[in-house]
Amino acid sequence: MAVLWITDDRFLDHDTGRAHPERPARLRAVIDGVRRADLSDALVPTEPRMATDAELLSVHHPSVLDSVQQVTQAGGGRLDPDTVLSAESEAAARLAAGAGLAAIEALDDGAADAAFCAVRPPGHHATPVRSMGFCMFNSAAVCARALAERGEKVLLVDYDAHHGNGTQDIFWEDSRVMYVSWHQYPFYPGTGGLLERGEAAGAGTTINLPMPAGATGDAYHRGWEEAVLPAVDAFDPDWLVLSAGFDAHRADPLTSLGLAAGDLPTSPMRSFGWYPPVGGSRFWRADTTWMRWPTRPRPRWPHWLAPNGDRSRPPEAVRARRWPQPRLRCCHEP
Repeated sequence: MAVLWITDDRFLDHDTGRAHPERPARLRAVIDGVRRADLSDALVPTEPRMATDAELLSVHHPSVLDSVQQVTQAGGGRLDPDTVLSAESEAAARLAAGAGLAAIEALDDGAADAAFCAVRPPGHHATPVRSMGFCMFNSAAVCARALAERGEKVLLVDYDAHHGNGTQDIFWEDSRVMYVSWHQYPFYPGTGGLLERGEAAGAGTTINLPMPAGATGDAYHRGWEEAVLPAVDAFDPDWLVLSAGFDAHRADPLTSLGLAAGDLPTSPMRSFGWYPPVGGSRFWRADTTWMRWPTRPRPRWPHWLAPNGDRSRPPEAVRARRWPQPRLRCCHEP
């Protein structure tokens, strides 16, 4: 399987300071992990592109773009106590949002079977009217909206430890995008309660699974199987977008969840009986991937590559589901 690998040194130019949790070293760790895993034969290096004003405005009010531009043109500063910008931050954020769009375009052209975008800054806290929580532009939402506008139905799954309040707000009344989030609760940003379900045309297309401190992978997997999959089956999506934050790991210094490295990508993947062709969890240490699967009359279950490298068939309960074998037609982000 060929996988688009989308990253760029310009993401490192978003300089938040040496002590900031979301600093360039975060992305360097992703890139170094991929190199150590010796994945070059499976990866197709692909250039990202800048998201245009029109693409950003599909999910944000013009004031969001104006605020980012004013701070970066002044040489940097803070949008809020958490969100630090440097002179190059706007370019990095536009590139992060555009990386996923570039991946969609390349996958539509048949350049690969999947795509992974290792980008920064993240995006899932950016709301229609405000940048916040390390996030300037909501990269996952930009891509999901682009897919929805061309008639696709999108399942957007977010397993960052913090609730993606921005993504939820953007698709709150949009029936074309189903947003599913696991997150520590109560916790920053204070949203993501169980009864937050969407409104108007989007009623029922927001599913929150708030997790208490210490929650482990078993709770995540059970929530997916019992609470999410029936709704997803009824929704019948064309694309899956993973907002793949990794701070739910039990060793993260800012959160209190109990996931192991192997738990991070596996809830949706385990249910679809599919894993990307990589060994180790480091491949997933970035913000988002997008998966698309074609409709087939019968599922074709592949061998399952667990993060520790063991191969096995999916469990019986998983094999019984009538899901088609997915093709990762992806891109990247949270």
